[in-house]
Formats: sequence, C-alpha cells, structure tokens
Amino acid sequence: MSASQTLGGPSRSGRVIGPSLDKIIKNAAWRKHSQLVSVCKSVLDKLESISDSPNLDQSPLFGLSSSDADSVLQPLVLALESAYAKVVEPALDCVFKLFSLNLVKAEIDKPDSNSNSNSNSDSNSSIVYKIVDLVCKSGGLGEEQIELGVLRVLLSAVRSPTVLIRGDCLVHVVRTCYNVYLGGLNGTNQICAKSVLAQIMVIVFTRVEHDSVDLEDRAVTRVSVAELLEFTDKNLNEGSSIQFCQNFINEVMDASEGAGDHARLRNQLPPQNGNAVGSTKKGDDGNDDDDGDKVEKGGAEMHDGGESDSKIREDGFFLFKNLCKLSMKYTSQDNPDDQILLRGKVLSLELLKVVMENAGPVWRANERFLSAIKQYLCLSLLKNSALSVMAIFQLQCCIFMSLLSKFRSGLKAEIGIFFPMLVLRVLENVLQPSFLQKMTVLNLLEKISQDPQIIVDIFVNYDCDVDAPNIFERVVNGLLKTALGPPSGSTTSLSPIQDITFRHESVKCLVSIIKSMGAWMDQQLSLGDSYLPKRADSDTTENHVTLNGEDGIVSDNELHPEVNSEHSDAATLEQRRAYKIELQKGITLFNRKPSKGIEFLIGTQKIGGSPEDVASFLKKTSGLNETMIGDYLGEREEFPLKVMHAYVDSFNFKEMDFGEALRFFLRGFRLPGEAQKIDRIMEKFAERYCKCNPNSFTSADTAYVLAYSVILLNTDAHNIMVKDKMTKADFFRNNRGIDDGKDLPEEYLGTLYDQIVKNEIKMSAESTAPQSKQANSFNILGFDGILNLVTWKHTEEKALGANGLLIRHIQEQFKAKSGKSESVYHAVTDVAILRFMVEVCWGPMLAAFSVTLDQSDDRLATSQCIQGFRYAVHVTAVMGMQTQRDAFVTSVAKFTYLHCAADMKQKNVDAVKAIISIAIEDGNYLQEAWEHILTCLSRIEHLQLLGEGAPPDASFLTASNVETEERTPKAMGFPNLKKKGTLQNPAVVAVVRGGSYDSTSVGVNTAGLVTPEQINNFILNLNLLDQIGNFGLNHVFAHSQRLNSEAIVAFVKALCKVSMSELQSPTDPRVFSLTKLVEIAHYNMNRIRLVWSRMWNVLSDFFVSVGLSENLSVAIFVMDSLRQLAMKFLEREELANYNFQNEFLRPFVIVMRKSSSAEIRELIVRCISQMVLSRVNNVKSGWKSVFMVFTAAAADERKNIVLLAFETMEKIVREYFPYITETETVTFTDCVKCLITFTNSRFNSDVSLNAIAFLRFCAVKLADGGLVCNEKSKVYGSSNPVAGVDASDIQTSIEKDDHSSFWVPLLTGLSKLTSDPRSAIRKSSIEVLFNILKDHGHLFSLPFWTGVFNSVVFPIFNCVSDQKEMEIEDEEYPTPTSRPSHSEVSTWDSETSAVAAQCLVDLFVTFFDVVRSQLPGVVSVLTGFIRSPIQGPASTGVAALMRLASDLGSKLSQDEWRSIFLALKEAATSTVPAFMKVLRSMDNIEVPGGGQSYTDLETSSDHMLTHDDLEDDNLHTAQYVISRMKSHIAMQLLIIQVANDLCKTDLQYLSADNIKILLEVFSFISSHAHQLNSEKNLQEKLPIVCSILDLSEPPLVHFENESYQNYLNFLQRLLINDPSLSEEMNIEAQLVAVCQTILQIYLNCTDSQSAQQNSGNRPVPQCVVPLGSAKKEELGARTSIVVSSLWVLNGLERDSFSRHVSQFFPLLVDLVRSEHSSGEVQQVLSNMFQSCIGPIIMQ
Repeated sequence: MSASQTLGGPSRSGRVIGPSLDKIIKNAAWRKHSQLVSVCKSVLDKLESISDSPNLDQSPLFGLSSSDADSVLQPLVLALESAYAKVVEPALDCVFKLFSLNLVKAEIDKPDSNSNSNSNSDSNSSIVYKIVDLVCKSGGLGEEQIELGVLRVLLSAVRSPTVLIRGDCLVHVVRTCYNVYLGGLNGTNQICAKSVLAQIMVIVFTRVEHDSVDLEDRAVTRVSVAELLEFTDKNLNEGSSIQFCQNFINEVMDASEGAGDHARLRNQLPPQNGNAVGSTKKGDDGNDDDDGDKVEKGGAEMHDGGESDSKIREDGFFLFKNLCKLSMKYTSQDNPDDQILLRGKVLSLELLKVVMENAGPVWRANERFLSAIKQYLCLSLLKNSALSVMAIFQLQCCIFMSLLSKFRSGLKAEIGIFFPMLVLRVLENVLQPSFLQKMTVLNLLEKISQDPQIIVDIFVNYDCDVDAPNIFERVVNGLLKTALGPPSGSTTSLSPIQDITFRHESVKCLVSIIKSMGAWMDQQLSLGDSYLPKRADSDTTENHVTLNGEDGIVSDNELHPEVNSEHSDAATLEQRRAYKIELQKGITLFNRKPSKGIEFLIGTQKIGGSPEDVASFLKKTSGLNETMIGDYLGEREEFPLKVMHAYVDSFNFKEMDFGEALRFFLRGFRLPGEAQKIDRIMEKFAERYCKCNPNSFTSADTAYVLAYSVILLNTDAHNIMVKDKMTKADFFRNNRGIDDGKDLPEEYLGTLYDQIVKNEIKMSAESTAPQSKQANSFNILGFDGILNLVTWKHTEEKALGANGLLIRHIQEQFKAKSGKSESVYHAVTDVAILRFMVEVCWGPMLAAFSVTLDQSDDRLATSQCIQGFRYAVHVTAVMGMQTQRDAFVTSVAKFTYLHCAADMKQKNVDAVKAIISIAIEDGNYLQEAWEHILTCLSRIEHLQLLGEGAPPDASFLTASNVETEERTPKAMGFPNLKKKGTLQNPAVVAVVRGGSYDSTSVGVNTAGLVTPEQINNFILNLNLLDQIGNFGLNHVFAHSQRLNSEAIVAFVKALCKVSMSELQSPTDPRVFSLTKLVEIAHYNMNRIRLVWSRMWNVLSDFFVSVGLSENLSVAIFVMDSLRQLAMKFLEREELANYNFQNEFLRPFVIVMRKSSSAEIRELIVRCISQMVLSRVNNVKSGWKSVFMVFTAAAADERKNIVLLAFETMEKIVREYFPYITETETVTFTDCVKCLITFTNSRFNSDVSLNAIAFLRFCAVKLADGGLVCNEKSKVYGSSNPVAGVDASDIQTSIEKDDHSSFWVPLLTGLSKLTSDPRSAIRKSSIEVLFNILKDHGHLFSLPFWTGVFNSVVFPIFNCVSDQKEMEIEDEEYPTPTSRPSHSEVSTWDSETSAVAAQCLVDLFVTFFDVVRSQLPGVVSVLTGFIRSPIQGPASTGVAALMRLASDLGSKLSQDEWRSIFLALKEAATSTVPAFMKVLRSMDNIEVPGGGQSYTDLETSSDHMLTHDDLEDDNLHTAQYVISRMKSHIAMQLLIIQVANDLCKTDLQYLSADNIKILLEVFSFISSHAHQLNSEKNLQEKLPIVCSILDLSEPPLVHFENESYQNYLNFLQRLLINDPSLSEEMNIEAQLVAVCQTILQIYLNCTDSQSAQQNSGNRPVPQCVVPLGSAKKEELGARTSIVVSSLWVLNGLERDSFSRHVSQFFPLLVDLVRSEHSSGEVQQVLSNMFQSCIGPIIMQ
C-alpha cells in the first residue's frame, strides 16, 4: 500500500497517530478548537512525507527525529489540554497505542526547573512527561470512559519496556490511580483503578528485582482482581465488574505482544549512571516534604562510600517508602470517621501486600530494601495495629505472612513483636473474641503451618532463645484452648456455630503443624542430614507437604548472607532450650514465693550468688511479678536486704529532679503494702539520691521524708477510693521543717506537687490489660509490657492515645536488642530438634484430637483429627519417642471402638482405617506400639467372623464345646441373626455388651441382657466394617516383608503377645494371630540369617509356651502350626556347618521334654516323623533336634509313643543312614544316644534288642567307611558323652585319626548298657560290644585301643571290682545294717559275668600283639572276679584267667607273668586286714557258756540254744562275720587253685623271681589259714553262734588243710621237676619247714590239754583223758595233710633226710605218743621208722 493511500504516512508512528488525529478533527468543535484542528491537519500532511529512519536514539518516537516527534506529538498535547471529552478520548486512545506498541521511548521524570541543561534527552522527556501529566489530569473530567482511558494509558506507559517513568512522575501516576479509586464515577472504575495500581506495583517491583526495564512477559505476574477484593470493596462489584476489570488488565498487558524486538530499544534509553535523586509525593497537608527529605537523607547516608543503586531501584525504594507513609496516614483523631481517608489507608496496605507477596531475592540481598522494611513497613504495621478496622487487620496479617515467609532471617526481633501482637493476643482470647478477627488469625496460622521450614524456624529462634517469647508453644496451646472451646460455665460472645467453626479450624491448624513437622523431617532424612541410621530401611510412602522453594529459608540465607545468622546443631539448641525452661521455672517459682525462686535460680546457676547479681536479675528480667519484686526488696533478712541495697545502688540519679528520680526508681517494681518495708526502701533511695546529688538537700533525712510524702501524695491523688484529695497547701504543710528544721522552697514543692498530680507514678508495665496467666506462656522477651500499652479494645481513640508511646518503646527495644542473641538467626537441619518440638506440642495435640474426635460427629472434623493422629504417629515413631508414639497409637486404637462394637460410628471405622495405614506406612518405627495395632486387627477379624455367622474358634478349641455347637447355628449371617435373635449366640451377646479397651477379650463379663436395639445397632455397625474388608487386614501382614530388621522383630514380638492373649482367653480362645504368625514367618523366611534368627528366637519361645498350654486343643493347634512352618522351612537347603535347622526344630524338643500331655508328645513324634521322612534330603543340622525328640520319646512312659518313635528311628537307620552324618559328627553321636535310650525302654524288650542291633549296624557302617568327618574340633568335645564314662583317654587317638571319632559315642554307649538291670540287655550289649571290637578292631590304632580299654572296656567291669572296694570299706560298716547290700552295687549274674569275662579274654587274646600293654588291667579285672563274694563270678574269673594263661602262656614275658602273679598276691593280701578287723567284732559278743572248757562245751551241747540267748544286734553281727568268713575262705582257696593250676601248666615258663612270688602267695595264705585256726576265742564262740543261727560252721580247718596241701604240693613239684632251681632257691629246706609246721599243728590239736597242764608247771598225771568227739572230727580232718607231710618227709633222699631229721624227730615221737582218729598216721609213722630212721640208727 502506498504512502499516499495510508492515513498518517508510511512511518509506524504515523500509522498510529494518523487515524487518531483524523478522529480528533472530526470530534472537535471547529470554533472552540480551531487551533487544534489546524495543527492536526498540518501534522497529518507532514506525516505523509515522513518515513521511518533508523538509529534515531534521542527521539521520543520510534523512527522519527526529535523535532519531527515533537511536532507530531503536539496535537495530542493540545487535545489533552482541551479537557473536551470527545477530543480527549481519541487522544488517550492514541497515546495508549503508542505506549503499548513500544513506539515511545523515554525516561520520564518531572523536569528540573533549576537545571540549565538543554540536552535533547531533557526535551524528549519533557514532551512525554507533558503528555503523561495531561493524561493524569484528564482523570478529573468526570467521564467514565475517560477514567478508564486514563487508567489504560498509565498502565501501558508503566508496562512499556521502552519507557522508564521515574521519581515524581511515577508518584504522580500512582496518585492519579489513587484518585480514580477514591473518587471514581462507578464501582467498576474504582475496581479498575485498584487493579491498575496493583499491576503497576507488580511491574515496578519486578523491574526492581531484575534491575531492568525490559522484562519478558512471563516475568510479570498478572494480578487477580478477585484476590484484590478478598477483604475490601466487595460492595463495588456491579455484577460482572470483576470479570470486566480482569479483562481490562489482561488487554492492556497483552497489547504490547507482537510489537517486535524491543530489546534494542532498551539500550536506546538514556544511560542510568549517577545517583538518582528521588522525590516524594507531596501530601495534601504539606507535612510530607520534611519527612521525605529526612528519608532521602537517611538513604544517602546509608549508601555513603558504597555503590549506589540504579535508577530503577531508587524509584522502587521511594515508591515503597511512600506507600508505607500513605498507610500510616490519617492516624490522627481529627477525622476518625473519614471513610475516604480510611479507604486510602486500606488501599495502601493492599498495595504493600501485593508488593510483599511478589518480593524477590533483592529484598533480602539489598540492605537498603531490608532496612526499608524495618524502618517503614514495620512502623506502619505498628501504627495500624491498634485500629479496629477488620480489613486493616486482615491486610496486616497477610503482610505479616509475607514477612514471615521471606524475611524472617532478617526480621527476627520484629517478628518476635508482631507474632504476639497480631496472632497470639487474638488466638488466646477464648471467651470474647471477634469472630472475623479470630478466623483471620486461624487462616493465617493455617498458612504458616503449611510451610514446614517456618514452623521449625519459629521454634528454633524463639522457643529456644532465652530472650524471645515461646511463640510455637503459645500457638499450640492457644490452638488447644480454641479447640476445646470456652470452659464450661463461662460466659462467651460466640454462637454455637461460631464456636464449632473455631474448634474445627484450630484442629485443622494443629493437624497442619504436625503434618509440616513430618514433611520437614522426611526431607531432612532424605537429604542424609539425620542421626537416624534406620531411616535407610524405611519405605514410607506418605505424600507430605513439600517445602516452598521460593520462600524456603535456605534460599533466604543464600541470598542474604549479610543477615546475622548461623547454623546450629540440635545439641546446642537443646542446651539453650533446657536453660530457658529452667529459667522459666525459677521465674514462676519467684512469682509465687520470691525467696524460694531466688534460691532455686542461684542453685541452678542461672544467676550469680552475689547481691549485685540478684539485683541485676530483678532489674532486667521480664516476666517477674512486680509486686513480688517489691515484697522481696522489702524483706529484712540479711541477704534480701543486701540485694535491695545493690538494687538501689545500680541507679544513677545524677542531675535528676527528685520527682523524676523517684518515678524512674519505682517504675520497675510495686511498693509493698507494709509500712516497714516501704520505710527500708525509701531510706535507701534517699541515701542513694543524696549520694548522686550531694547539693540537693541538707541531709538524706530530708530526701527520705520527702520521698515518703510524695508516695502519700501519689496514692491520695490517684486512688479513686479517696474522696477528699490533698491540696497543694496540705502538701506544703505536711513538708514543713523537713530540711534540717527549715522549709523547702514552696516553688520547688509546688512543681513537685503538680508533677505528681498530673502524672501518676506507676510502673512501666502497668496497663489496663492484665498479664497473661496462661500456663507455659512466659514472656521472657520483654515486649509484653510494651504491648500491654495498647488496650486492644474496639475503641480506636484510646489506642491512638498510647500509640506514639508504644512505637517509641518498641523502637528503643529494637536498638537495645540489635546486638543480643535475639538478632542472631539460627538455622537447623538436624531432625533431632523435632524431639523438643514434639515434647512441647504432643500433649496439646493429643488432647485436641482426642476431645474433638470424641465429641464431634462431623465427618470433616473427625477425619482431620484422624489425620492428625496419623502425622503425629509418623513423627514420634520415626524420632523414636516411645512414650509419645504409644500415646497417639493407643488413642487411635481406643477410638476404633472395636472393644464395644455396638457403639461404633463412621468415625470409628475411619480410625480403624488409620490404624491399618499406620501399620503399613510407619511399621518400621512402631516397636512396642505394634501390640495395640495388632490387637485392633484381631478384634476386626473377630467381628467380621461374627458378621459372617461363622462358628467361633472356641467351638473348636474348648473341651466342653458340644452344647455350644448345638446352640450355634452353622451359618449365622445377618438375616439369620435378625430372625432368630442373637441371644442364642453367647459370642455375639458378649461383643454387643462390650468391654474395656484393655480387656483381654471382648465381653468377658457375661452378666446382664442385651436389648434388641443394641443387637440392631451391632448388625448395622458390622455393615460399616465392610469398608475395611479382608484385603486391608491381610495387607498389614503381607507388608511385613518390607519391614526392616528391627521392625520385623518388634512386629513378631507384638504378634506373639496378642496371640498369647487370644489363646489364653478363658471364655473365647482364638487362633487368628496364631495363623498370622505362621503366615508372616512364611513371608519373611527369605530374610538374612541374622534377622531370621532373631525372629525365630521370639517365635520359638512363643511356640514352646503355648505348646505347654493346659488347653490341649490349643496346644495341638500350635504344634500343627509349627509343623507347617517347619515343613516350609525344610524346603530350603542348608549349607554344611550351619545350625539353624536345629534352632528351628528346638521348640519340638522342649515341648516334647516338658509336656505332660501324651497327646501332644505323640503329635510331636508324628510331626517329626512326617517331616524327616518327607524332607530327608534337606535335613542337615536338624538331625540333632530330630534325635533329641526321639530320645525323649524313647524314655516316654507311654508305650505307643515309644513304639511310634522307634518305628521311625528304625526306618531312618535302615534307609537314610548316609544322611545322618552328612554334615556333622555330632549328629552320629545323637543318633547313638537315641538308640541307647531306646535300649532302656521298659515296655518292649524287642525294642531294646533291636536298638542294640542297630548299634551294631552303625558299627558295620562305620567299618565300611560310610561316614564323613569334617571337623576335628567337633569330634568329642561337642558331642554328649555318656554319663559316667570318662572319654578323656581317647582324645589323643582322636586327634590322630578323625575317622575313629565316630566310634567313641557308639562304644561308650554300649559300654554303659552293660550295667542295664535286664539280663538279656546286659548280655546282648556285652556281646555286641565285644563283637564290634573283635570284628573291627583291626581298624584301630594302638592309641585308640588304649582309649577303648580305659574308657569302654574296663568301666564295664567296675561293678565287679567294686567288690574289693566294698570289702575295704567294711571298716566303716561293721554291721550289715549300716552298709549297702551287694545287690545294690552289683547287678551282674553269673551268666553275665561269664560272658563278659570270656569276651574280654577272647578280645585280648585276639589282639594281643596290639593291646598287650593292657595286660595288667585285664588281669586286674579277672582277679576282681576271683575276689567276688559271689561264687559264680569268682569261678568265672578263675576260668578266664586260666584260659588267658593257657592261650598266651608261651607269648607272655617274665614281666607279664610277674604282673599276673603280683595281681594274685595283691588279691590274696589286700582283703586280709579288713577281714581281720571284721573278725575282731566277734570279741565283743558274749556267748552263753563262753567261759566253759572245751569238755564242758561238749557236755552242754546237748542243751538246745535259741535266739533268745543272744541279743539281736549280736546275732546280726555274728551272722555277718560268719558270712564274711565263708566268702573270704572261698576267695583265698580260689586264689590257691589258680596259682596251683598255673604252676601245673606253665611252670616251665616261669623264672625264679616269679616262682618266688608264687611261694609268697602260698606261704601267706597258709599262714593266714593257720592264724584263723589259732583264734581260740573265735573257735569257742563259732560253734555256739552257728548252732543258735542254725548255720554251718566256716570251713576253717578245711581252709588250713587245703592251703598247706597246695603249698606242699607246689614245693614238692618244684623239687622234683627242677632240682637245680630248687637247690638254688633252697626249696628242700622250705619243704621240711612246711612239713614241720603241719605236724606241729596236728600235735597242738591232740595235745592241747597236756600243753595247758605243762604250761602251769604242774605234775603230769599218768592217766590220759580220751579225746572228745569234736577233737576227733578235727583230727580226722587233719589226718590227710599230716599223712601227706609224712610221706613227703619219707620221700626225701637219705642224705637230705639225714640233714633234716634232727628238726622233726621230736615231732615224730610226739605223734607216736598221741591219740589218732584213724590208723593212717601210725601206718605212715611205722613205715618212716622202718625205712628212714631205722637205717640211720643202724649205721
């Protein structure tokens, strides 16, 4: 299109301006606006010839030169100046297009009239400024469309990236929008003006943030008109006004889109260097200029020496400052009801709210902006805090929220003031709050609590700071009080609906707080900044609130490093928190009893112990009760008196007026009421005042009296109870002559009087608002006294009166605390801080949630409470706070109402869902709390079963359940319940009746009836429980697989406990938890061994405990459950040398051993049999427990159990023997021990004999090499050695030969069996043992054989060798009643002894070459047999010893023979001393006729003696002695026989030394026999005693004859068979000596009477008394031995006879002279005289 055809020419600016000028021409009044029309036409003509020219940087219009631009814009200036609406409107539209299309580029500010610069830049700015100024003025034309056009132009101008509106111009733009808002023609325009202002603020401060005019469209936030009307101006809405205004804003903001690349235009702006001089808006009252100058000056000073801000930020700073000043305006009392002024204030606060909400990092990074917030915005909040306008309060809260979110690190002290001022004072007002005000506070708290970092930061920086208020604690307690509502009986202004709303909102805030704490904790744990190591195992899936990244404290610190902040750890904060709590405790104690409080604080080192330290504490610490301070200072005790002096001395009254000094002194405490206390204080005050002002009074007395007088005046003037006030004259009169007898000047006293009357002396903290008496809300910070200056009433005037004082005090506090800890901002990342937060808030939260949940049925409120419980459990559980966690979990569990299901409601079902959710999401941290959760799950399942009509578990588990089953319908669904009623079902009745939460089972008390209504409610509630379903229940248990190692153990412990309570219920035992135990054990079977082992330790104890239950059905069920688990567990393979299978099966062993129920024991045997036979391939270490069970079964008293166990054992040994020792040697030991136990079975000898046979079978397997041994160390030490067998001797052989270790348990077991009381078992075990040794002994090494003999073979014969010991012990047992009988010691019969001895000899002979070193032991065993008092074993010993000698005679060495003979000698000699001692016991027995002669005895023998002739004790003794004599004689004769037999067979193998030992044996026994026969006393008593006892006499004579006969034969045999040896040993002489002894004994027998007579030297009578019958019998018995000895002598060679005849010839003569019982002796004598003596004589 050609230029001539386009209106406005070819240039872009012309195309915009041309149509507008044309419209202006058309709308203008030709006469009135002729000049305007003329200029417009000339410009249109000019535009036709102007085209765009590039690089015209200084031109205000794009593409035109500066001069062209001025001329082109001139018509618009004239049109705007015309103030004619029809002309102004197109002009405004044109200007809007120029700005929105970025065709204007300029920096616009008010031209400086004092500047001499004529630069093009200034001229450019001036024309554009003129247009903007005219646009602003056009807003007052009174046209609605004009107003909207003005707003559109101003917004587009500010929005334009090529235009920078600065200084006064920007203020002028804002003022114009203000004016439209305040005086707009309609509500829509006013809303538009408000929206434009807000958008301008967003644009300006977004530019400040980026320090750039050219912003991306996305960088500028669009304001929401609806949000702007949130608190105010809702009445301005005219139907669709909000949508219209929103479209208006969007249209202007979108107009610049597509305007082309204007980045280059940004660079065409004038350079922004140098300090910009801002300008403030001149207010209507003209007073703002001074303030503005002060602010500018302050700003300049702030930046001295530093880099100045850019122009953009300068403008932003001053715009912000002016907004703050606008918000503080109109606080005077001149026009308190001026609504326009109030709207202006509200609008300014709304704009500040927008600014703060959109504030970015520059506000934290730039010290000037942060100072502006402190200096102006905080001051504005302070000034507006006393107003009662709700919109102002709401806006203040919003601004405060922004400050808290973004600037809390730099505004710690300020927030410490505003929080109590804005939030806490409203929150803690429970009785008479403003509904809207409190709802605003609750909404603010809800927003605050949604930011986790804010919550934590508040606690750390205020509650843990000694110099700060406990904001977090007071918030929580305030919310609790609101949630609980007004106390009962109190008067409140709230309606019930309002009260409920408050309650629900406060609970919502508490929930949000604990939720944020959990979110912060989760985030810190996920970042790894936690001390909790177990967090790694957690898989919490809860969706928590995330931190606000923009407002988060991390970005705050990073972007504002200058703020005095530091990172603190939890330990430091804990110390500070503890210090603060203790200090608060001391202050509370002081406020009750000052002396106790001071004593406590000194004792805990919170203050020093000196009076000065205490005085400083009283003077500077806030929170102390001023009355109590006064009372303490007035005490007369020594220490308080010193404190009072130090307190007064701390004041400096120098150059102070007396009245002001007294006022200054008394502002810190209240004077006590007692006159003496006041007297002491005033006396010290007077002294101090005079010391500071020496020239003030003549003496301190004057000051003292005057002080008292002033106190009286103050009370009189300001106490409303005093009617007649003191006049000035009265005051003069009262003080006459007090100055050392003189009067003080009346002028001085008058001034003092006026001061007191006009201005009361009072404490600085005195206020009409009483101090908060709330618990746990101490005001340590010191601001409360200042805040109390504001009366917080809804009358603005009173508040305004104190406002200036309030502001001054607070500003002083800011300055005073700038260097204190309060200004240090602490940031914490250690989650341990949550512990202290929870300690503060858990109690209030628990109370609020519990009360609300209990009292309210509102679904929203109750769901909020349940959520609160959920978050509280999460935080306390993860933090490991057991008490708090358990409290919350228990509360939720109780609110399930599962223990009284008839009263359940929907909220209770929600609590059940919460319990399940807790279990799944926080299971890793529940620990002991699992018990409550699992109890609830158990009760749910119980109720569900009742609902389904299933019969209760008790019907299967109780013994007497027949009636119950008969009375319980089989399928009891709800319809059935309704038709038949539930009274037939005791379980349902019990549940309906309900019980306490802590009762073991629901409805234990069965007394009382239930109503049909209760039944119906119960049925409906069961329908409610359908919301849970089985999936939720089962999910908890299935989820146990995801619990960490600590949690699963706690879970199992709790489940065991719940299961135990279920099973032990006396009325309703149940198995739900037991079945779940089996399930979770199955679920978790794949856990690592260490964890599974810990789990099983718990489960094992549980199964054992329940398995031993008195309820047989329960025990059976448990054992079967254990069997199921074991079957599953045995499916897993176990590696060698592990022991877990054994641990797993151990409960079976313990129950088997301890259970008194035969059914249980039989069940265990069957279970083990089934498991082993079906899983034999997988059984490894489990064999130990298997055999232990069978061992216990083998010893059972029930025959069927023994047979059942042996049946399985038989199959194991026969078919699965290789598996037994596949892994460990110990297993084989247990198998052998088990078989040995079976051999002891008293029910069936077949079992015992088969068991012994199996032991032999095991030996065959051993010999075949079918066993594998893996570890030397487990060979013997870890096995269970058979009791009574010392296997230490085998250790050496084991170390050398692992394979032999398997033989040890087998052989020792069989060895022990040989002492079995049953003959068949003894005999069989002996045979099997020796057959095993004989058959497989070739496998044994010499060391092992040594061990076998010492530990296996020889112990078998202990029962025989014990006989010797028993005889030795006869010394201690002189009577048979005091010693044990032999039957208790030795149980072997002769047949067993024979078998044993025979086997021993066979074994020894077979392996003689290997085991010959054991000969002494073998011989000792055989001689032990010989010494046995029983004839059978003794004969056995003789036979065995003879066989041993016959089989080994040629193989034995002389030393070995010597050992045999020494054993015989020892056997012969060792028993004699003890026997003789027994024999001596006969000496004490008095026998009837004991004093008679031998002849008399014979004479009296005709008289019958009876038992009555001897006492019972003597009878027993005599009987025992006779028995011992007989057994002793038999034993000695056997030894002679053995010696004799050995001589006959093996004499040729014997050496002289060995023969000498034999001779000693014969000699000893012969001598011993002769000694016994020489006991005259004994021989006298024995016949009588034997006659009385009807016993045969001991064969004493036979014993003597046999011993001498064998001795004689042995000597004679030696003499004949080996003459040389005999000669060497002088055997012949010994033979003659023995013969002499025999003859002498015989003669002694015949000549006893004559011997007696000769001994008395009496003459021998010539007549010989014939021998009695007894003597004749004795001589007859001795005849054979005498004959033998005579024949021996007769057989001597002549030379030998001749050598020895002289020795025995006298004896031969006596024989001739003696009487004989037969003629044999005479015959032999005759032969000897003829053949031997005769030849000698004849020589």
